[in-house]
Amino acid sequence: MSGTENGQPGERRTRAGYVALVGRPNAGKSTLLNRLIGEHLSIVTSKAQTTWQRVTGLLTVGDDQLVFLDTPGLLEVKDLLQRAMLGAALEALREADAVLLVLDGTWPPGPRDTERILTALAHTSAPVRVALNKVDAADPDAVLAWEGWVAEHLGCPVHQISALTGHGTDELLDALRKALPEGPFLYPEDDIASDPVRFFVAELVRETIFEHFQQEIPYSVFCQVEEFREEQDPVYIQVNVYVERKSQKGILIGKQGAAIRGLGEESRKKIETFLGRRVYLDLWVKPLRGWRKNRAHLGQLGFRLPPEDENERA
Repeated sequence: MSGTENGQPGERRTRAGYVALVGRPNAGKSTLLNRLIGEHLSIVTSKAQTTWQRVTGLLTVGDDQLVFLDTPGLLEVKDLLQRAMLGAALEALREADAVLLVLDGTWPPGPRDTERILTALAHTSAPVRVALNKVDAADPDAVLAWEGWVAEHLGCPVHQISALTGHGTDELLDALRKALPEGPFLYPEDDIASDPVRFFVAELVRETIFEHFQQEIPYSVFCQVEEFREEQDPVYIQVNVYVERKSQKGILIGKQGAAIRGLGEESRKKIETFLGRRVYLDLWVKPLRGWRKNRAHLGQLGFRLPPEDENERA
């Protein structure tokens, strides 16, 4: 910092704050985070509900530092995992200095959107802005319907964007920077994430599973780094791939191990790009029966859980 302290002439005046990205599943929050940061931090696939835990991305531009909190989609809760996911989104809303509501412009608003979004936004007192995403593929009537919905329910600015192409994202970023409170930077200026490298490595494996397997398999799998020996060349990484049933283990391994070899090869390439180093990736598939509905298993896997409710005790 140059100049003198306590607001004297020449002092660098900076802004910094948390920006929560929230919205319904598949609205494009993760794609937008990656676009704004300029790195592949949050996993993105064609399937809905791929973000299960909060991802923190950091962007420092000039005298402004934005700490983006990419959150799981605002969904109808059906199991304990989804309760934890919704809890992560609501926690980010409570912490936020600014909220960016991301909407899918390819579908008009419906009753479920209104209920889920407004209920969630009741958890924050931060200023809200809206990113109407996918306008490059949206029907003009759906765009108009969303603009009317925002005017009726929120009364805040709407930015028409395409996270995929980058359309409108520069203007959106300028608006978010202006919404930040004055204050010192929260992280070093060169950092792009606050989550550990192990988290992103595990997520890249999970992303590859979403890309290569169908039906229930991707939603029944969670990945966790067991070993990470970065002093070796290539870097040795062991990732445990947890499944809910033994039959799912057989599908992931495949005939004579063909499926797990393909998964490992594709995941390894992504991880090497992310780390900028050669990697030896060792995947272990382990059944963890019913982990999505088991409080002890979810805690073991690192999920922050809500208090036990009556349905669990029944």
